[in-house]
Amino acid sequence: MNMRIGIDIDGVLTDIEQWQLDYASKFYYENYNKIIVDYKGYETNEIFNTGQECDDLFWNKYFEEYSTDVKTREFASEIIDKLKADGNEIYIITARGSSLSKFNDTTKLKETEENVINWLNKNNIHYDKLIFSAEDKLAYCINNNIDLMVEDKTDNINKISTKIPVICFNANYNEDCNGDNITRCFSWYDLYAKFIMIINS
Repeated sequence: MNMRIGIDIDGVLTDIEQWQLDYASKFYYENYNKIIVDYKGYETNEIFNTGQECDDLFWNKYFEEYSTDVKTREFASEIIDKLKADGNEIYIITARGSSLSKFNDTTKLKETEENVINWLNKNNIHYDKLIFSAEDKLAYCINNNIDLMVEDKTDNINKISTKIPVICFNANYNEDCNGDNITRCFSWYDLYAKFIMIINS
């Protein structure tokens, strides 16, 4: 059975959780003498129990470095190539460029899109379609006939799973995501094995 698979970037293709813990620990310690308070937080201001403005300052400093230099998770490219070789279509669906993004200056939207395209190319992530500014990911999944979504953000997982299966890429901040239409994975090879189980069930 060939499927159209939606794949998120931040937290799925990348390990944004560990990256944030590493870089935000440096930023918050050097600037505010703060330590990690809630390692299960999704935003840095939740992790360090500060105001939203601190999260904004953090991303203003580090977003370009993150979006250009962050590494993909191990074997992400390899598994995506396997999925494509099996006859599946890959749709990269990201909130980058939307009001939910860490970098949503509309005057720089084209630059943001070019950075994403360059990063995907640099890391040999092959895809059939790239969708930006996806605030309501369920709507984008429905409009693009996505059969299965790979996601890490709790709100997106809970919403999308009401309509289509979701593979939840494990993180501390999404550990409460459970449901009949949600399958948790812990690595890209684990994702592939569980994808095969889903289509054969």
